[in-house]
Amino acid sequence: MKKELQSGDPAPDFTLTAVGGIYGDGAPVSLSSLRGHPVVLYFYPKDDTPGCTTQACGVRDHHSAFVAKGALVFGVSVDAPKSHSKFIAKHGLPFPLLSDESREVVEAYGVWVEKSMYGKKYMGTERSTFVIAADGTIQSIHRKIQPSAHVETLLEVL
Repeated sequence: MKKELQSGDPAPDFTLTAVGGIYGDGAPVSLSSLRGHPVVLYFYPKDDTPGCTTQACGVRDHHSAFVAKGALVFGVSVDAPKSHSKFIAKHGLPFPLLSDESREVVEAYGVWVEKSMYGKKYMGTERSTFVIAADGTIQSIHRKIQPSAHVETLLEVL
């Protein structure tokens, strides 16, 4: 079994399609290309679901505070770029969402986990956020974070 990521570990690099923000309808972005800036990677289960909408809109409403701290914010889910585009347009999200349809990144970060709803077990994305320092190391990890407390927690650690 793979070792769980810890604060201080190098953040696993990746290249994914980014939608929204400066990436428009979609362009590849790699974590290594963002060095020099703190990066907030928040993993969420599914576009346009209640908890994920609460979380995304919280980041939207405080986006200027993240920018003021020099941080780049990316939401990450296994949804397709087209789904991300609709979610961004519907809620006016000013930051990009990353599409991890192959699940390589959710697995690399250890957030593709067994979940349970109504007694049924299934695999899905655990709502987790990784704050990555400008040098590419993991500064902090926030697992199973509550959507409504997400922004406040992150702005405290940046």
